[in-house]
Amino acid sequence: MKPSLDVITIGRASVDLYGQQVGGRLEDMASFSKAVGGCPANIAIGTARLGLKSGLITRVGDEAMGRFIREQMEREGVSTHGIITDKQRLTALVLLGVRDEASFPLIFYRDNCADMALSEDDIDERFVASAAAIVVTGTHFARESTAAAQRKAIRIAKANGRKVVFDVDYRPNLWGLLGHGAGESRYVRSDTVTEHLKPILADCDLIVGTEEELHIAGGSEDTLAAIRTIRSISTATIVCKRGSMGCVVFPGEIPASLDEGVKGPGFPVEVYNVLGAGDAFLSGFLRGWLRDEKLETCCAYANASGAFAVSRLLCSPEIPTFPELQHFLKEGSRHRALRFDEDINHIHWATTRRPESGTLMAFAIDHRVQLEAMASEVGASIDRIPDFKVLAVQAAAKVANGRSGFGMLIDGTYGREALFRAADHPFWIGRPVELPGSRPLDFEGGGSIGAKLVEWPVGHTIKCLCFYHPDDPSELKARQERELLRIHDAARRIGRELLVEIIAGKHGSLKTDTVAGILQHLYDLGIRPDWWKLEPQQDKAAWKAIGEVVTRNDPYCRGIVLLGLEAPEDELEAAFAAAASEPQVKGFAVGRTLFNEAARGWLKGEISDEAAIADMAARFQRLVDAWQRVSSPAKAA
Repeated sequence: MKPSLDVITIGRASVDLYGQQVGGRLEDMASFSKAVGGCPANIAIGTARLGLKSGLITRVGDEAMGRFIREQMEREGVSTHGIITDKQRLTALVLLGVRDEASFPLIFYRDNCADMALSEDDIDERFVASAAAIVVTGTHFARESTAAAQRKAIRIAKANGRKVVFDVDYRPNLWGLLGHGAGESRYVRSDTVTEHLKPILADCDLIVGTEEELHIAGGSEDTLAAIRTIRSISTATIVCKRGSMGCVVFPGEIPASLDEGVKGPGFPVEVYNVLGAGDAFLSGFLRGWLRDEKLETCCAYANASGAFAVSRLLCSPEIPTFPELQHFLKEGSRHRALRFDEDINHIHWATTRRPESGTLMAFAIDHRVQLEAMASEVGASIDRIPDFKVLAVQAAAKVANGRSGFGMLIDGTYGREALFRAADHPFWIGRPVELPGSRPLDFEGGGSIGAKLVEWPVGHTIKCLCFYHPDDPSELKARQERELLRIHDAARRIGRELLVEIIAGKHGSLKTDTVAGILQHLYDLGIRPDWWKLEPQQDKAAWKAIGEVVTRNDPYCRGIVLLGLEAPEDELEAAFAAAASEPQVKGFAVGRTLFNEAARGWLKGEISDEAAIADMAARFQRLVDAWQRVSSPAKAA
């Protein structure tokens, strides 16, 4: 049977909580970032990001943290067939911090945790046989039940002609050798542990460890002697990780010196956090090794992947994707601290963000000033606006009917309940941050925009509208650009997608190259939003120019959506037809065309909730139909 997966990893899967105050003690941490952790889980994610088809065998709890691990694996493209839900135990938890370049305190919460309850019954023979290789890890040989599970997986792999990879993954306190407070300790000599590990070595095709981990596997604190002992037991390719010196590989006879092994290029970078670097390293090595590339290439992939990991804060989220790795190996970086390289960070962000539909048809109900004015005009209280926005969500949901490709723009001023209700549906959700009508651009609510955005759900997209024209006074443009740079930086730092809406036509003429020129200028400043929202253009040539700018500057851009500017439906359909020929235009985000009539009648008390919903749904459906009529043939061509 030909393998359908490249690799399956077996063992630990935890939730890592990383202290965000770098340089502080864990005792003083005030906020944490959450990520999937545990050596095998990290490697499953890392290999998937690097283009391999991976799977994971582990246990998680029947609670939110367990579901988080499972859902993140699915988002990363990792097969979850081998993830067992344990209804009696909680998902493992780890608290981690960065004290300085040499101290990385961590606390394992693993008492009777789910992944350490892995048993032989959890090892599915067909699933194990479906992979070209399995990765077993040292920690799961520390207890008999988990060791038995890994031994069974090894037997199945060998019987089916699959490769066995052993990541020594030595954590002394997880072997019961040290107390809970010694989580960051990486080595304690133990003949007992060595005797546990030696029987595993003979069945392995690849053995990977730091010098200290090879010491424990080989039973000697002389690295070369330990490697020779391993060689006497196993014919496996042996990889010795040497930190900033890269790695050395021994495919056959062990030479007289470590330096005589196979090597690859090293990448001297600033060490920010070593935790997770080994998992990134092995992910990179496996990307080459399982594709039968030269060992030097495997080392290059591994060393570079490890360099990315030590330059960033978290573990699995920081492992590079293959496009990111290729860019780095080809172009290098002018930054010793890779986390400051904007080009690399953009590729990382764009290739790891959550997947979205290739089309976006959005109902915009984020209007604030317009609805306030309408309520005042008809003599209604503005306290009714939040209820109307909930009706708009119901109208959009009626049209979407659970399908992907639909979304909503909703504000937090009057739309708090509407945002809650929109989350009940598989909508793309965008939220405005600009002070309505501000020019120069300003942000609603004052204070720190980044601090406010932290409170948003991770799936909410930041929407920022800027009235910008190239003929604006230089002082005005500088102020606008400064604020756009601020929101772009905030979006990237806290991991939220960004939609930038540019309206130029209200403050100057629109020529064929007007908006294309604006976008090019913003790209030149370093502003690379996930989405653009643009006004209708005068002809297809303008859209073509815009599309060329986006494609040239950011091939990872999700695309452009068309705004409505309160245009009648027939005018919007004509605008759709002009825009649909440009592949970068992915849909629309329209508001007042859809809700004006219903809002006026409902606020005046002339129509019921049901009638308002029906009216908005009918208008939204007509726009959806209009977009699909003009876009489908164009996109197919």
